[in-house]
Amino acid sequence: MDAILQGYIDKLNRLNFRQMYEGDFFLTWEKSGEELEAVFTLADALRHMRENNLSTKIFDSGLGVSLFRDNSTRTRFSFASACNLLGLEVQDLDEGKSQIAHGETVRETANMISFMADVIGIRDDMYIGKGNAYMRQVVEAVRQGHADGVLEQKPTLVNLQCDIDHPTQCMADMLHIIHTFGGAEHLKGKKIAMTWAYSPSYGKPLSVPQGVIGLMTRFGMDVVLAHPEGYEVMPEVEAVARKNAGASGGSFSKTHSMAEAFQEADIVYPKSWAPFAAMERRTKLYAQGDAEGIKALEKELLAQNARHKDWCCTEELMRTTRDGKALYLHCLPADINGVSCVDGEVEASVFDRYRTPLYKQASFKPYIIAAMIFLAKVKDPAGALKALQERGSARKFC
Repeated sequence: MDAILQGYIDKLNRLNFRQMYEGDFFLTWEKSGEELEAVFTLADALRHMRENNLSTKIFDSGLGVSLFRDNSTRTRFSFASACNLLGLEVQDLDEGKSQIAHGETVRETANMISFMADVIGIRDDMYIGKGNAYMRQVVEAVRQGHADGVLEQKPTLVNLQCDIDHPTQCMADMLHIIHTFGGAEHLKGKKIAMTWAYSPSYGKPLSVPQGVIGLMTRFGMDVVLAHPEGYEVMPEVEAVARKNAGASGGSFSKTHSMAEAFQEADIVYPKSWAPFAAMERRTKLYAQGDAEGIKALEKELLAQNARHKDWCCTEELMRTTRDGKALYLHCLPADINGVSCVDGEVEASVFDRYRTPLYKQASFKPYIIAAMIFLAKVKDPAGALKALQERGSARKFC
């Protein structure tokens, strides 16, 4: 009997996450605290099993369908890894090679790709008011397809990043934090600085900073959102952060000073994003097909960014954090001074010092995604883990 795995099973048996079965994962703040804890617990269990050469395949066949409407490396491969870990094959939907380009409806596309699909992962983060709404349209379409007898099962949808939240990234970040500080029970009162940082590119999504403030405030942490004036995030997500902080005994505050945010911080997350108002303008311009307007907006935003090159994660700022040793986070790829750009989000010496922890941070994402799928597709996850343990199939022959 594997005592560590049994500990995860026992923990799952104590948690209430029954509503996740046959459900979807859109936004972290739509899930209860125990549901989030179940995701973390199952992710740790799956990782432990793989590291100990124990097969975690709960599917003998089936598809995981991915749709990426924005470029991706880490999330794309994390989704593929998660599906493979559970026994699913992955098929990427290339809209340019599909009938979507010829006007196929969301309902028709969703049903046509779902005949043997158990999960659909979508990244749609480019346009305010569009991405998360599109994901919900897909879910409604496959739910109706299942009710009508077209689909043998209703595929689970996992939000791989939308205009509002990046739940798989932020949940992976959170699990990395939990492991770094020795458990979620040690996070109360810890200060995390979610700060804007300069980038020589424009139009980076708001979903990471919004996901961070929407999730980290649930753990009693003191969450500080820092950005230059004019780089606001969605006000409704700030409202979620304030509500969460009030319920958890933590705090949520805002500042226009990067130095203030870094002061005595336990965790720093310097990351560029586009202003909410500008992203709204961009969405309207794309809807109107206004190519010249888009070019003018890009020029305007690049000039606006350039006025804030001092918003950079430097060695000097890092020395002002708690004992000068704050945990540095980034969703990657980072804009690194003198490496990927002349001026960017972080000094090369800072990034190099945290390179291994950053890679560890990223390594949690496949297990988070796999846990989300597992909890949605298995009625008794604890029982399934026990059965996998008793079956004892090796993942590979040694």
